[in-house]
Amino acid sequence: MQAINYFRSILAFSFIFLATSSQSLAAPNQIKLPPETAKLPVSDLPGYNLATQKCMICHSVDYIQYQPPGMSQAQWTAEVAKMEHSYGASLSKADIKSIGAYLAVVYGTAKATDSGIIAASVVNPPKAEAAPQAQDLLNSNGCMGCHAIDEKRLGPSFKTIASKYQQQAEAQNMLASSMQKGGVGKWGEIPMPPMASLNAEQARILAKFILEQQ
Repeated sequence: MQAINYFRSILAFSFIFLATSSQSLAAPNQIKLPPETAKLPVSDLPGYNLATQKCMICHSVDYIQYQPPGMSQAQWTAEVAKMEHSYGASLSKADIKSIGAYLAVVYGTAKATDSGIIAASVVNPPKAEAAPQAQDLLNSNGCMGCHAIDEKRLGPSFKTIASKYQQQAEAQNMLASSMQKGGVGKWGEIPMPPMASLNAEQARILAKFILEQQ
C-alpha cells in the first residue's frame, strides 16, 4: 500500500512539473530592448551624409561610440575600411576616406580645417547626382552590395555592363527586363536574383543610369 501511494505521489509530481514546463514553453518572457536614441553629430562634411546613408543601414551609432576616444584620422579610416573589407559594406575608396575624415572630426581629435581632412573630403560629383531617383533605387534595392561603378564585386561593374549593352538597339529595355527577371550564366556562375519589387518604370530608370556609366 505504501508503495502504491509512493508511485501515485511520483506521478502527481511529474504531471505538475510537465504542466508547468509546457506553460513556460508556450509563453516565453518578452524582452523589450530600449529604443535607439543616439544619432550621428550633424556636420557639413560630406562624410556625414555618407555615414548616415551607408553605415546606419547595418548598425547603430552605439557601435561608433564604443570605439576608443581620441582616435586619429588614420585610425578612423582604417576602421571604416574594415567595414568594406571584412563585412562587405558598399563603400568606395573615396567613401571610406570621407567617412573616416568625418568621424575623426566629430569623435576624434582632428579639425575640419586640417589639410588631411579637407583632402579626404573632396567630393567628385558622380553621374548619379543628375538622377537622384536612380540613386534612391540603387540604395533601396541594395544594388551596390553586389556591384560598383567601375570595379567588380560579386557582380560585374556598371561600366562593364554598359560596355556589353552599348551596341544593342534596345539596350535599356533589355537591361531593365534582365534586372526584373534575374538570371544566371550571363556574368559567371553567381546568379542575379530577380528584382521583382521593381516596376517597369523603375527598372528603366536604373537601366538608363547603368548604361550612362561608360
